[in-house]
Amino acid sequence: MRAIDEICVDPIILNQWHPIVALNEIVVGAVGQTMLLGQRLSYQGNGEDQATAWVAADPSTTSIPTLLKFGYLWGCLGEPPATLFDIAEYDEPDRRNLNSASIGVHCSAPRAVENFLDMGHFPFVHTGYLGEEPHSEVLEYQVSIDADTGDLWATECIFWQPMAAASAIGGQMVDYLYRVPHPYCTLLYKSCPADKSRMDVVALFNQPLTSTQIRGHMLMSYLDEDNDLVALRHFAQTIFAQDKPILENQYPKELPLDPRAETPIRADKIAIAYRRWLSELGVTYGVIPV
Repeated sequence: MRAIDEICVDPIILNQWHPIVALNEIVVGAVGQTMLLGQRLSYQGNGEDQATAWVAADPSTTSIPTLLKFGYLWGCLGEPPATLFDIAEYDEPDRRNLNSASIGVHCSAPRAVENFLDMGHFPFVHTGYLGEEPHSEVLEYQVSIDADTGDLWATECIFWQPMAAASAIGGQMVDYLYRVPHPYCTLLYKSCPADKSRMDVVALFNQPLTSTQIRGHMLMSYLDEDNDLVALRHFAQTIFAQDKPILENQYPKELPLDPRAETPIRADKIAIAYRRWLSELGVTYGVIPV
């Protein structure tokens, strides 16, 4: 992986928390290696509630700011926010929370977020799982920005899915809520087959190795007592594997923020809003600014 020519100088992105590694991948006592924003990092943890990370290229460097949340070690190469966004469902006692996948993809983090937000590709890329023809219409939905948190939301999303979750039996119309609380992280709240009054949560936390390479960490917070962890992970990894070649064949690798750069359609309302949101934040890393 390249490093020197892709070291991030974007202050908006430098001053964010970014996932470094899933805690279940840390070997206790061993020093692990990864990348973040074009710089090589080392990390070490005790397998419980302590972990540190530092810039590997400079042994004299003190540890970078880190925190443990949602089953991941997060780090910051700049001045981090006081807190990371919250996921209230994660703390519910009957949830099954797991890192279902951590997969390298040759694309920018914003490209991965935009793909996650795109319902229109379900019938064609995730056939038999998240969609199927002729159920290809993306119905009208709403997009807004939370005045208090600044999070970007897509609400009133409904889509036909033949197998919406590992525990689903038969096809159904699925209610979706999309949330973008971080330039490189996004969440999906969806109808729960096991409890109609609550929602399952899937989150994609993108670790920007460089401006055009990521490790996508997928968190699942499910109400599912029927499937074991292997089945849940297999379902998520199947979906991720279907997206990977699509993402890696997109060009340019960075996400253009100019709305005229790629032809939008009605189904792209959230994608258009996401590009505008990034532009208003002033993000320049992993994107092609207007």
